[in-house]
This record gives sequence, structure tokens and C-alpha cells, in this order.
Amino acid sequence: MTPFPLPLDQLFGHYGQYIVYLIIGIAFGVSLELAGFAQSTKLAAQFYFKEMTVLKVMFTGIVVAMLGVFLATGLGLLDYNLVYVNPTYLWPGIVGGLVMGVGFIVGGFCPGTSLVAAATLKIDGIIFALGAFFGIFVFGETVGLYEDFWYSSYMGRFTLMDLFQTSTGVIVLAVVIMALGAFLMAEFSEQIFGKSLISRQPRWRVGAAAGALALGIGVLAIGQPDNAARWRMLEAEKQPLLDSRAVYIHPGEVLQLMNDRRAQAILLDVRDEADFNLFHIRDARNVQMDELIPLAVDLREEPANTVFFVMSNDEQRATEAWKILVAESLINVYIVEGGVNNWLDTFAEADFKTANLLTDVQSDSLHYTFASALGERSTASAPNPDAFEALVFEPKVQLVGKRGASGGGCG
Repeated sequence: MTPFPLPLDQLFGHYGQYIVYLIIGIAFGVSLELAGFAQSTKLAAQFYFKEMTVLKVMFTGIVVAMLGVFLATGLGLLDYNLVYVNPTYLWPGIVGGLVMGVGFIVGGFCPGTSLVAAATLKIDGIIFALGAFFGIFVFGETVGLYEDFWYSSYMGRFTLMDLFQTSTGVIVLAVVIMALGAFLMAEFSEQIFGKSLISRQPRWRVGAAAGALALGIGVLAIGQPDNAARWRMLEAEKQPLLDSRAVYIHPGEVLQLMNDRRAQAILLDVRDEADFNLFHIRDARNVQMDELIPLAVDLREEPANTVFFVMSNDEQRATEAWKILVAESLINVYIVEGGVNNWLDTFAEADFKTANLLTDVQSDSLHYTFASALGERSTASAPNPDAFEALVFEPKVQLVGKRGASGGGCG
């Protein structure tokens, strides 16, 4: 079974998926309205510690979503690699957060809550929403003046697990404990600054807190699947692609896609550096096997028209690399059929092949000798772009579109 998230565009069609988004958006707006977030006075009271509803509701949403995501991931029901995480731009993010925070205090709304208020025809909400749209326009017209700063301090998909170099379970449990502590502090601040009466907590709140703590401990105990475990979950679906050789691509088709402007071909050469230096295909990247998993995080951000080709001298190491990348949720990954040896068999000059072919070779080793490290200076490294036309092969590459990214934000 393929884990969630579901490809809504495939299930409901291009336009049908927007109906799902609309339903989710309306449900989110209704939730904010029921929480009282369409009232600017209620929201602004947060910053004076008089009423902490914003903290309680938002922290509840964060904790529930976090527990749901990582419990589902730990049980193999969800592929966390396909859950969109906003990339981190540290200093622009800090400045943007400060600007938004000041606007929140002054206006009593954040962008999402202002739309909820505007939808209920509250004048202040309408004015704030119009101001937000005007600010977006001004930003779009002036971002070129500070574009370098806007794109500075890029850290990619950076999470608390990366920051603290610890397991997901530890972070999840720590956030749950922090949230429970924040709820207690919120209650005390409301009693001190909001002059609210001390009330006994309903049993359901105590039960909910205990349940969240238990689920956090459960996430820690279950753990998160590693690359090998993810491959085992996918093996029944993906192994037939290897057995039928559906993902082994003839060098002619690889060359064709390398020169096709409608696609972006990324070549990943997983051989030892020594063999790579002797000869490699033009623009290929030398990647060691232990570098594939962290590299996959960046490769998933490539455009939807990107096709990845992995290669070794023959196919053994490239096949293992393919399994690793597929288990890391990379799509449009293929293997160069026969590896670099087959590439040389196909495109190297006849004189070179006759003079340099080795007869006694080991598995997945280079079949040709080189007098020096040519790298991509060999003519076979960059064949004539039209050379594939003289070859007979069955086209196999089928680009699969990426699942659309979705992000959250402030209420």
C-alpha cells in the first residue's frame, strides 16, 4: 500500500482537487470563527496576557497535527518526505516575523483571522484585509530592491530534529511537554492579568493532556522508519519495476533527454571517485552511496520536469542507489542500462574500444582502460546530440508530476 499523502489531482482530477481545498479552507475558517478569532479585541488581548485563547487554540492545533503526522509516519501510513515543509530563510524569516507581529498587535489580526472577520462583515477585519493586500502589492513591487537579503541564509527543509541533532520522538515529546507547560502558564496569566476567577479544570482537559503525553511517548517508542524500512514498505510495488527492467534506460534515450529542452536530466554517478575521474558522462555528479539520503532532500525540490539517472560501471551499485532514492520519495528516477560500460560500448569510437577493452573484469568494474584521467574530456562523454537517432531502443521514461506542495500559516 502506498502511504499517504494522497495525490488529490489523480483521485479527483485537476479541478476536482480544488473543491477539496475549498472544503478544507471553509472548515478552517469556521474553526477560527468558533474559536472567536474574528474579534480583534480577543486576539489583541493575547499580547497583554489577559486572554490566552490564541495560544491555547494554536498550540492545540500544532500538537494534534504533530502527533497525528508522526504517529502515522511511524506506523507506515504516511510518507513524511512528501509532507511539504516551508524552506527556512533564517534572517528574512525573523524580520518578517517581527513585521507581522507588530501588525498583529496594532491591528488585532493576522492575515488569516482578518479574512475570517471580513467574511463575517466586520469593518475592522475588512480594512485589515485590504491593508494586507495592499502590503502584498507593495512588497511585490519593491522586493527587487532587497532581493539578496530576501534569499539570504537559506537553510532548506530545516526542522527541530536537524537543529538539535536528535530523533523525531524526542522532539515530539519535548513539544508536548512544552505545550502543556504553556497551557498552565496561560491559565495563570489570565488569572493575574485578566482578573479571571480560578476555576477547577474539567476532567476532559486533564484527560486530553494525559492523552497527548501518552501519544508523545508512543511516538518516541515507535520511532520513525529509516530508509531500509521505507524500502520494505514499497518493495511489493517497486520491485516489479526492477524485475521487468522498466526503469533501466538505454543510453540512447538518456542522451535524447539530456538534450531535450522540455526536460531536465540530472545524472548521478555513484561510482568510486577514481573511476569517475577516469571517465564520466558530461555534467554527471559523483555521489557516494552514503551521500544519497541527505542529497535526496535537495533533489526533491527540483522542478517537476526533472528526470534522474543513476549509474555505476554496470548496474549493481546503481540499482542499490535507485532503491535508496525511491525509498526517499524521489520520483522520476531511472537507471542507465548497462551503466558506464554500456555507454562506452554505445558511444565510444571503435578504435578506442578495440585498444582498451579489458577481457578479465570483476562485477561492476570499468571494462576499459584509460591512459590518464580524462573525466568528461573524452569524446564519448558528450556524444553528438543526434547520435541517438541511429540507435534502436524502446522509450521507457514517463515523467510523473510532483504532488502539489501545500503549506500552512497563521490562523
